[in-house]
Amino acid sequence: MSALRFEVEATCAQTGARAGLLHTSHGTIETPVFMPVGTHGTVKGLTPRDLERDVDAAIILANTYHLFLRPGHKLIENLGGLHRFMAWPRAILTDSGGFQVFSLDTLRTVSEEGVLFRSHLNGDSHFFTPEGIVDIQLAFGSDIIMPLDECLPYPVTPDIAAESTNRTIRWVRAAYSSARHGRFPR
Repeated sequence: MSALRFEVEATCAQTGARAGLLHTSHGTIETPVFMPVGTHGTVKGLTPRDLERDVDAAIILANTYHLFLRPGHKLIENLGGLHRFMAWPRAILTDSGGFQVFSLDTLRTVSEEGVLFRSHLNGDSHFFTPEGIVDIQLAFGSDIIMPLDECLPYPVTPDIAAESTNRTIRWVRAAYSSARHGRFPR
């Protein structure tokens, strides 16, 4: 995995919003960008060729939680990574499972160490740590990986939002500083 590089091309004087080029090992992405979602490693109703030729999608988002459950990150890694598994030559962003922290709130328990999920498929328990989520996404060979985060419902009190934000920051620091991540870019 090579390091990402972002090149700012324009900045809005009123809002500070930026447009630019995000350089990845699987191509350059003009931002802002439309990113189709391939939750299970495929965008429903479209082939990779459709996405490339007709949509001209520069990047696809895939879901770490769902791909972890099936077919599994080790199988995907053994098959040559998510690009090969999906037959997708362009960039892939994998999320952290943070949305499932929100959407599967009756099937998970959040702690300082991570998130314990009960699978929505069969009830099996899986513990996602900040470091483990990075390892899973590295096994996928993702171009852009997202750290474990806690998505909250709306509305929440400022105290709960601050506690969640601070926990997410601690999770990011734990994932980044972990000695286990010799492959993790610094």
